[in-house]
Amino acid sequence: MTSRSEPPAAVARVPAVWRRSWLLSGDGPRPSLPVMDDADPFDYAEMELMQAGMWATTKVLHSTSWRVDRGDLVVTYLAVVGCDGLVRSRWPDALPISVKVADAVGQPPTHGAAEPPTVRHIDVLHHPLRHLRFLTEPSSIGFDAPIARELDETWQQHLATFEPAIARMYGREHRPLAPPTGAGPTG
Repeated sequence: MTSRSEPPAAVARVPAVWRRSWLLSGDGPRPSLPVMDDADPFDYAEMELMQAGMWATTKVLHSTSWRVDRGDLVVTYLAVVGCDGLVRSRWPDALPISVKVADAVGQPPTHGAAEPPTVRHIDVLHHPLRHLRFLTEPSSIGFDAPIARELDETWQQHLATFEPAIARMYGREHRPLAPPTGAGPTG
């Protein structure tokens, strides 16, 4: 056993301003240091927010997914961070996230029920928004009242604009290009 495991906690910070989400770190998530075996990835995500000066205004910090990336197990967190004033005055590299991006890139490639999905970086960004919508919709089976309480009506309206584009990320039937090796009547 090694003294550390490899999953960096990737933190995608996404506050809504004027019904927009922003990726505050610029071109992608802010990966943490590798998480030690006896540690909690949540603590590492929290430390990243502290080091970036965002912890004091963090309203929500929630793990939304995990995936394998280049042999490492990556745990992804969504942080909803409050911001007074203009986002880019505080985070000049921030990039807006809109439903237009989700529509432009389209749905991710399909995958079989017993196969891992092919994860694009854009899907890692859209999935937390989908997840947040699931947690804050009162009629959802996954409704989380404490998280929903932290997001105002502007957030709810913003998340609703993403619903058609991300609600069925994997809603298409998978049709493999070729049958698996060994499949068919002759084995």
